Amino acid sequence: MLVVDVLAGGVRGGTAIMFAALGETLAERAGVVNLGTEGCMLVGALGGYAVAAETGSPWLGLLAGALAGALLGLVHAAAVLWRGADQFATGLTLMFLGLGLTSLFGAAYVGSPAPGFDPVPVPVLGDLPIVGEILFRHDPVTYLSFAVAPLLWFFLGRTRTGLLVRTAGERADVLHAHGHSPALVRAAAVVAGAGLAGLGGAQLSTAYAHAWFEGMTAGRGFIAVALVIFAAWRPLWVMAGSYLFGAALALAPALQARGQALNQFALDALPFVVTLVILAILGRRTLRAAPEELRRVFAR
Repeated sequence: MLVVDVLAGGVRGGTAIMFAALGETLAERAGVVNLGTEGCMLVGALGGYAVAAETGSPWLGLLAGALAGALLGLVHAAAVLWRGADQFATGLTLMFLGLGLTSLFGAAYVGSPAPGFDPVPVPVLGDLPIVGEILFRHDPVTYLSFAVAPLLWFFLGRTRTGLLVRTAGERADVLHAHGHSPALVRAAAVVAGAGLAGLGGAQLSTAYAHAWFEGMTAGRGFIAVALVIFAAWRPLWVMAGSYLFGAALALAPALQARGQALNQFALDALPFVVTLVILAILGRRTLRAAPEELRRVFAR
């Protein structure tokens, strides 16, 4: 059934976007925009695949992907928070840095085999009609992703550390008055968020594509950044939106598998068209929900 295949593909394809978008949500709730999310995903994808290939462990690859993304995020945090660089310019530079690094060091892994994560149906639940195929016949990393959005929602809304992150994005002066460093809190959020983006990249290479090739994220990082605005900085909305964009990505292969003669380039552009349409509809209304410190960044 086409609808079931698209929805199941939306979950598989939306997982990498969700990791990246949740990471960007964390950073932006602290008041920092990271347009280099695409680059963080790229280094995560290569790091995850390369370490899995060298060690034989996809789990170590997953950890390496998160670490690679976090290291690139640290560069962004250092440039923006301690050197006063422009957030947008630094983020774009970071994206090109990630593209360059992965093109340079990833050539040896193009076409090379590496162990990855295969689908593992959940007993009983995987046998359910429709729902089982959509939700419970995936790889372990996708199952792991089901918990990340609720955990981030709980972290930001129900923990003291999450309160510090939100205060850094809303009223940094209050944070400073209570003896905390806004720059340090923001840096931690940016690095952790970039690590999640790297984790999304590693999921893409080790669980979704089972391969590495240059530029494999294909704009997913930019979709993730736009998705944060679309979801109004709410983790659970990010989760739903990620599956929506994942379904848009899954539509093309689902139609091709059924022999539909449609323009491939038009289908490939569909997720980005959806992004532009949603942002155009929302306009500036959604930005009113942005953290106060973040609105100052957008207003520059």
